[in-house]
Amino acid sequence: MTPPQFVAFGEALTDFIRVDGDAWQSRPGGAGWNVARVVGRLGVGAAFAGAVSDDLLGRQLLEASAAAGLDTRFLQTLPYPPLLAMVPSSQPPSYFFVGDNSADLHFDPARLPPDGLDTLRIAYFGSISLARPPLADRLLALARELAARGVAIAFDPNMRSAMSETGYRRRFEALAGLASYIKVSDEDLQLLFPARDQDRALEALRRLAPRAAILYTRGADGMSLLDSGGALEQAALPAAVADTIGCGDASMGGLIASLLKYPARTMAEHLRFAAATAACTAGHAGAYAPDEAMVNAKLTLPSAA
Repeated sequence: MTPPQFVAFGEALTDFIRVDGDAWQSRPGGAGWNVARVVGRLGVGAAFAGAVSDDLLGRQLLEASAAAGLDTRFLQTLPYPPLLAMVPSSQPPSYFFVGDNSADLHFDPARLPPDGLDTLRIAYFGSISLARPPLADRLLALARELAARGVAIAFDPNMRSAMSETGYRRRFEALAGLASYIKVSDEDLQLLFPARDQDRALEALRRLAPRAAILYTRGADGMSLLDSGGALEQAALPAAVADTIGCGDASMGGLIASLLKYPARTMAEHLRFAAATAACTAGHAGAYAPDEAMVNAKLTLPSAA
């Protein structure tokens, strides 16, 4: 198998989503895993690097990874419990996590495929994996190593109110400083910079991440792409919204896939592709990963550039 151009590092988990009264539905998920699956479904060589449980839930994640075209050599299956995200409300999403000594915490970068990072161009880090020691510092060290080798770092804080672990802020600031691309939502900004309004919060993030292109998502109010050249605006594209689970991950995955697959596109085209990917995901329940034909049906970009 050809080594991937994109690898997402972090947590893969099982979402348990409350659907009706006491009924719950399980689905594979996790921010990093969602992003990797989106990138893979959009036709870019991709992998998720993390650890899952050696049980039914872990096997479901492995099977879903293979179905999305991900390089499963990067997924470690270990004899520890699964990480669970309990979702009592999906509109809007609310979460809490269950994962004491779960498999994700035991991911070992030394067990990555020997040639697995040879063609790596973008590596993703983010979400709750950066608030779960000892995994968190292991991932930060890996991000530093990859950045030193010239790999572009994509970072999504995907901030949750539960992410209050002592070392999180230090890791957040370190990853922001390494990043070439950051995805941040309006909700993330409120939690990361609670004393600042939107503009001042973005300015504070820019000071931490002076080299990064920042994808700023605002749900139904659209998204922006901010870099040293200024700001681009993109309205939300039409969608019959089933729920918004995974939409942020889809926008990040769409942006990364477009950057890797179609480097001749303008940043405005990359941004519109990201918005179309998110709109496709919103039209399906759960963290859905659309293929390129579905995304192109949402916009007027050519299928090749």
